[in-house]
Amino acid sequence: MADGSFLLLAALILVLAAEFVNGWTDAPNAIATVVSTRVLSPSQAIIMAAVLNIVGTLVTGTAVAATLGKGIVRPEVIGLPVVIAATLTVVVWSTAAWFYGIPTSESHELIAGLTGAGLAAAGPSVLLWEGWQKVLIGLGISTFLGFFLGMVVMTSLYWILRRIRPSFIRRIFSRLQILSAAFMAFSHGSNDGQKFMGVFALALVLGGRMTHFAVPVWVMLLCGTVMGIGTAFGGWRIIRTMGFKITKLEPVNGFAAESSGSIAILFASAFGIPLSTTHCIGTSIMGVGATKRFSAVRWGMAGNIVMTWIITFPVCIVLGYLFAWLLKMVL
Repeated sequence: MADGSFLLLAALILVLAAEFVNGWTDAPNAIATVVSTRVLSPSQAIIMAAVLNIVGTLVTGTAVAATLGKGIVRPEVIGLPVVIAATLTVVVWSTAAWFYGIPTSESHELIAGLTGAGLAAAGPSVLLWEGWQKVLIGLGISTFLGFFLGMVVMTSLYWILRRIRPSFIRRIFSRLQILSAAFMAFSHGSNDGQKFMGVFALALVLGGRMTHFAVPVWVMLLCGTVMGIGTAFGGWRIIRTMGFKITKLEPVNGFAAESSGSIAILFASAFGIPLSTTHCIGTSIMGVGATKRFSAVRWGMAGNIVMTWIITFPVCIVLGYLFAWLLKMVL
């Protein structure tokens, strides 16, 4: 096999490995609340999330894929080793975070990995400010909009339901939370699923298999299915952290958190803004918990999660740079 074909095959396999890890470690965030409130069993929730992640990937367009595939680093000045280094970064960092049960953002890992690898390959001129503007907007949406939407939705529900018996509220929202969890899984696919589709298409362009950037239907199907399979393998460590260790949730709280996170994610997806679905659901849960009382949120655990989010960018930029530098030395 020619060197170019070998590099392309390695890049595509690693993109799919990163997509699998995304389903394995990130998609469980979408169903953490519905499991923690015992509305669905873990197996039921995982099957639902796997299917709706695939659907969300397929039916919501490719705006986010285009941002990741051609908006973060200049495709014309990088090569396949950059894609290999970036996706290897996602696999390594996500697996390490999963081992400790800490939810991390594959979105930020991928963006940071591409950045570090691109810098190693072509220097600072490789970065595209337009794409990075969307990344920064996504940070704001996932961090602040998720938290405040969670607070607003939960506060509104408290007021609307203030004269209704708690037993009736629990019964009704046990059903409604299935819908909100499905909505969250669908929205996860609409944003996170697209990111690796974009990098897969970028690899095909760099490998000479496509003359211009586009996301064929078969790429959407392949990446969506791989992410769904990853989700089906579970992710109980992440579910336990997000669903049980941040704050105590009842079905009405889970409904508010999932609905808030989903709205923020779909809003971003419509404008091609890559964001962290982990951030969205995490901050939504914190916002919902804070409406009970400030101390209802376990801020120590929340702080550990936020710290992981913060260090993801610099660590993955360094990893991406190192992996790309090593590949350059070897090749």
